[in-house]
Amino acid sequence: MRQGDCRLNGGRPTLWRDSHRSTRCAQARPVLPAIHLACGIRFNERCSAGSKTLPGVGRIAWKTIDMLKEAVSLPRRFFLERCSSGFGAAALAGLMSFQGRDSSAADISGGLPDDAALAKTHFPAAARHVIFCFMSGGVSHVDSFDPKPELKRLHGQPMPVRIERTQFNNNGSVMASPFEFEASGESGTPISSMFPHLRSVADELAVIRSMTTPVNEHAQGNFFMHTGFPTMGYPSAGAWCAYGLGTENQNLPGYVVLQSGTAVPPHGGVSLYSNGFLPARHQGSILQADKPEAIRNIQPLDNDTVQRQRLAFADRFNSTFLRQTAQDAQVEAAIRNYETAFRMQSAVPELCDISGESKATHEMYGLTSDDQEKAAYGRQCLLARRLVERGVRFIELSCLTKSIGAGGAANPWDQHSDLERGHGAMAAQVDQPMAALIADLKQRGLLDRTLIIWAGEFGRTPFSQGSNGRDHNPFGFSVWMAGGGVKGGSIYGATDEFGYHVVEDACTIYDLWATALHQLGINHERLTYRYSGRDVRLTDVHGHVLKRVLHSWPRASRKAVERFSLSDPIRRGGLSQTGRTSPAASGETEKIPDGAGLCLTRYAESR
Repeated sequence: MRQGDCRLNGGRPTLWRDSHRSTRCAQARPVLPAIHLACGIRFNERCSAGSKTLPGVGRIAWKTIDMLKEAVSLPRRFFLERCSSGFGAAALAGLMSFQGRDSSAADISGGLPDDAALAKTHFPAAARHVIFCFMSGGVSHVDSFDPKPELKRLHGQPMPVRIERTQFNNNGSVMASPFEFEASGESGTPISSMFPHLRSVADELAVIRSMTTPVNEHAQGNFFMHTGFPTMGYPSAGAWCAYGLGTENQNLPGYVVLQSGTAVPPHGGVSLYSNGFLPARHQGSILQADKPEAIRNIQPLDNDTVQRQRLAFADRFNSTFLRQTAQDAQVEAAIRNYETAFRMQSAVPELCDISGESKATHEMYGLTSDDQEKAAYGRQCLLARRLVERGVRFIELSCLTKSIGAGGAANPWDQHSDLERGHGAMAAQVDQPMAALIADLKQRGLLDRTLIIWAGEFGRTPFSQGSNGRDHNPFGFSVWMAGGGVKGGSIYGATDEFGYHVVEDACTIYDLWATALHQLGINHERLTYRYSGRDVRLTDVHGHVLKRVLHSWPRASRKAVERFSLSDPIRRGGLSQTGRTSPAASGETEKIPDGAGLCLTRYAESR
């Protein structure tokens, strides 16, 4: 069947979805009314030639059936271009249908949304949403979640081990942490005095003390943490999640980046939120949480009727351009972005209106604080909860600068000097809001299905830079996860007695995202996109799931192992660089090369 064809199947319209999104045939959203609108024919109009009742559709004009029969041999876009009102009218009919729906998150127990690349998850998902709290600039692990008494004992003395080259090579002596650690929660997880509120939710945190990164510079580190590659041009983790799983709310993007106050993108810019070579609709959408307009021009100046007319007018040009570009996938994605933007005009203002939240909720998140940066970050955390409630797949939060110790707008945690004051101020900004977010999600029953990831691009050295700062340390640092099926109150891995190098269970950013995708029900080795001659993935050719930080681990039955043996063919999805589907994505199969492994085999061998 030709890709995109519309058929009558048992009296109901069946739409073959683009094969890069799925290899299954799904019952389409109601398309006949949209086609009737595009043809200038009312749904129940009786023509002189008579009419016919189709099961599940209703009375339909013979004239319309003749048009549909004629359209069967035509690609969908070409058919719509030939209609009197064009693609815009059909699209607008679909757009209007969403406005009457409940904007709450959809139930995906029966499968993934229509915009998902996967037909279904590879295994049952523990989480459905991700909140990424990115601490841009590099938080010092030895001052936050990895206490080192040896630093206190040797404070002021030369480092007794070889010092690797640092960013500025202005290396001083061993520097003890100016913050006191305390065993917190029933688990006894050590957390420093920087984070007194996070101590109250210590039993929800799975602290990973053995993270590493191959880069030691901010922009490269930011790209690596977001995309798995140290340079721009690759999709962000948020884009991958939105691509694979879709969004549960068609009125909002699947990937949202929240900013407030003076927050700006980290070094690397908006490319950190890029869709890369994935369809354009998966790029991160930046929402200014505390601005009158969270997105510029989100509040329409015209009524719906005028907007419809303008969209229909513009689409006549879009249809011509699509034809001239041979139905380029990126052009079509741009058109779909306009559709989403139209629906966001009502969804975004409703999302950002927090006047209905209780006074206690405002206080819990720190919105009433005299600390403007804390209040601004608190608003982001509150909106993150509201986005989860509305079904957005991936949400990223942005820190605000305190302009202390070289920590600028793009790298506010970067205290190359005055670390005690700078880290103390930054922690005060995020501590209460993050603890409130965890507690609020838990009391609403949302924490179990929401994975929270807290991380910076690298750690900081156990010795000073100058007299009272710390330089970058990529050889061992701490991140943590909470909710989403992770084992709260646990600690994974270890650094040496100085907090300098990892000595136990070293892990990589690939492992972090492999674990996050696993909790979303995705085998990270099978979420790929055909680009430049290869199947690219978020974890490149690396990554192991960190199973010891998870509550449960799916075990393969004997039947499953037999079914997914290495000699069996599998399906591989994805688009080629030209936008055409690979043979496997069209329903054909290909064998796994010897030694390539499969998810069950890799999982059994992973840490």
